Amino acid sequence: MKKNKQRKISLMSYLSKYKFGVFSYILVYLIAGACTVLQTIYMAQAISYITDLGNKLMLAIYTLLFIAGLVLVKRVCWFISGYLYQKYANNIMADMNLDLAKQAFRLSSKTYADHDTGTFVQRIVKDPELVVGRLADMVDFITDLLTSLVIVIYITTLNIYIGIIIFAIVAVGLTLEFFRNKKKRVNRRDTRKKNDKINSLTTEIVRSEKDIKSLGLEEKLSEVSKSNYDEYKKSSYKTEMTDICFWSARNFIVEFVGILMLALGVYFIDLGLLTLASFMIIYSNNGNLYSFIWILGNIADNFVEIRVCSERMMSLFDESIFPCEHFGTKSVEEVKGEIIFKNVSYSYVEYADEEEEDETKKKKKKKKERKIESVNKIFDNLSFKIEPNTTVAFVGKSGSGKTTILNLMSKMYDVDSGEVLIDGININDLDKQSLRSTISLVNQFPYIFDMTIRENLLLAKKDATEEELESAIKRASLSEFVGTLKKGLDTKVGESGIKLSGGQKQRLAIARALLRNSPIIIFDESTSSLDNFAQEDIKHSIDNMKGQSTIVIVAHRLSTIKNVDKIFFLDDGKIVDVGTFDELFENNIKFKNMFYAENLEN
Repeated sequence: MKKNKQRKISLMSYLSKYKFGVFSYILVYLIAGACTVLQTIYMAQAISYITDLGNKLMLAIYTLLFIAGLVLVKRVCWFISGYLYQKYANNIMADMNLDLAKQAFRLSSKTYADHDTGTFVQRIVKDPELVVGRLADMVDFITDLLTSLVIVIYITTLNIYIGIIIFAIVAVGLTLEFFRNKKKRVNRRDTRKKNDKINSLTTEIVRSEKDIKSLGLEEKLSEVSKSNYDEYKKSSYKTEMTDICFWSARNFIVEFVGILMLALGVYFIDLGLLTLASFMIIYSNNGNLYSFIWILGNIADNFVEIRVCSERMMSLFDESIFPCEHFGTKSVEEVKGEIIFKNVSYSYVEYADEEEEDETKKKKKKKKERKIESVNKIFDNLSFKIEPNTTVAFVGKSGSGKTTILNLMSKMYDVDSGEVLIDGININDLDKQSLRSTISLVNQFPYIFDMTIRENLLLAKKDATEEELESAIKRASLSEFVGTLKKGLDTKVGESGIKLSGGQKQRLAIARALLRNSPIIIFDESTSSLDNFAQEDIKHSIDNMKGQSTIVIVAHRLSTIKNVDKIFFLDDGKIVDVGTFDELFENNIKFKNMFYAENLEN
């Protein structure tokens, strides 16, 4: 089985694509920074002219006019930088979003089943936005850092003793920032993970608000939400308190040094080691010392955020964490529809949360293997055969493995061992196009897109004619409903098909599958939400399709599969009986009891 080629995401690859814009953005910021440095130096010169006892008033005025020009240039540079950011940052972010979304399509269905929705949404949407924003901030902060550094060096040239004190405080500040960000990096990862859980739960609540209200789950889910938010608040509080403790120590030292510099300035003036003009320059730029350490902290903060977000994005490309689908290279033009399971074994494996950096052992390297929490064996050497253009059904109690068979059959899940064959070809050897065009799947809870009915149908076959569309909705028992709509097929159905009932969603999904006209059509309890009349219509439609495609049905209602060619009866991951409806009804007591129980419910 050939593995799909995947391009690992790299920040530099995105930045290099827009290197002219990135270079221009950095350049104008550096020019603005240079203007700030010159502004400080010439302002010092102007102060010197003004305080000089000689007649240097005109020189002071010319210097101030030059400073005004520097301020104008600086403001223009900031305007240009804002323009460049809006022009290029959105492009870079959109490219990241697109690549991550494409990678999300490559992930296996099992991967999605193993993780929360928020895990993917945050990585695809939020993390690129944070990375691009923080990269822009880094340019700003680094420019400001260089500016402050030059000014601090300039102050040092005015008095070496004060300069030594300044650089000693910078060393202390750097030490504090090192320990703060080492601690914050761990806390930040935990906070983002907690935020993923909140986003997942919020998405579920929004999508299932009707079920929540009808079942009276508001209070229960409010408790769950509160618990998640409490966990997030604790993690966030821990992160913020780390910052507050370190910042408090840093700010105290800086402010204490400011007072010390004032006292030393007066002392040095008294000794004749410092002029009044130099003292005014030093004290007026005292804030640059605070800015220097503060900017160092911001650079460290941004580095942590960029590193955490980048790791989260890149992890989507790491198959040890998020396994992808893999397809073969064999292409088939015509498929008859024979399906064979040959000694198939499959287990459902649950993993612990994704790995974190092992800070306790001071390791920089991540653990690559995911920890297995539990293994649930579903099938062991399962074998059966479905003849082409026959209609078969799988029945059995909940948890017997019916839906898992369909997932293995459609390669949503990969077998642990054994083979799934279509027309004698292992589905792992088929290329993606051949496999996906061969099978249409109608799920129990189909997803309907926020489009019109027509657009939802055309997703299955973009060049479908009006006659084909009408035939599909008629065969799916949707014609009567569409006829009541003012805009007919051009009616928008809302996000997730919110404007449709459960049965209408399923009928629309069935119409999409019928429109594809695949050699194999799978119905996963697709009539479970339909009323008895619609159920009969769908049953009639499926009966009309007999002989044209291989139809595989997982049935919740046994009454819907009376006319199938063969029924596989599952129990505890094994096929314990095979036959027609009448044969199983006569010879299998469990099947007969299931049918009676269903009719008693009805």
